[in-house]
Order: sequence, then structure tokens, then C-alpha cells
Amino acid sequence: MIIRPLAHDDRAQWDPLWQGYLAFYKTSVPADVTDTTFARFFDKSEPMHALVAERDGKIVGIVHYIFHRSTWTKGPYCYLQDLFTVEHARGGGVGRKLIEAVYERAKAQGASRVYWLTQENNATARALYDKLADRPGFIQYRKLF
Repeated sequence: MIIRPLAHDDRAQWDPLWQGYLAFYKTSVPADVTDTTFARFFDKSEPMHALVAERDGKIVGIVHYIFHRSTWTKGPYCYLQDLFTVEHARGGGVGRKLIEAVYERAKAQGASRVYWLTQENNATARALYDKLADRPGFIQYRKLF
């Protein structure tokens, strides 16, 4: 398995994983939002990035992450926004490798932390996350518009 940056030619393989991620969380986004998101990964002025896990020429996992400023540090924080692996690859280390690859990139950018959210009932993912990071106990609030 190799972890590498998303490439333009990966769109046909990325789309099903992106849609699988959205379906897992029982949500959807309009096609133009998906198009914009994909384009942002290749825009050097954007803080958004994407990596893929590839096995035997097939993408089996994706991770999206965003660098942003913080009032608490001089360097950036890194928000790991989306992580998804195909069902047959789960439990095989794909998620771990993708998270660790984000850690490496965050350190290289001078980030002082990588953080992410997941649903409370996502027990399978949380079992992995508990091994790779601390859970600081913050509660998320949000207002949708």
C-alpha cells in the first residue's frame, strides 16, 4: 500500500469513496460542491489537501485535511476533515496510515496539532482514534445556515 497525494486522474476512483463517506454520515452535498472541493485540492492558494491510500492500483482510502491559523500558536493547526476507507480494506491499517501521513505533513508545515471530529456512535473508528490521539473532552456546538 502506498500513501500519496490525490492526483487529477484520481477523480473516477475518488468520487465513490467521497460519496461513501457522505452516505456513512447520512448526508449529501450538491454536485457543484463536490466539483469545487475536488478543484480546491489542486489550487495552491487553498489550504485544503487530500491523500489517497492505493493498493494494487486501486484507491482504498482517502483523507482530506485543512491547515488554518490559530490564536494560540504562531504556526497553523491541521484539521483532518474527512477520512474514509472502502469496506473490504477496513481493519487493515489503511486509516492508521492515512492519519499518520497527515501527521507527517502537519509537522512539516509547522503545525502544533492535528485534530478531527467523529460521531459518538462511530465505535469502530473511535477504537483506532483512541490509539492515535488524545480525546480532550470538548463538546462541539454549531448553528447551520
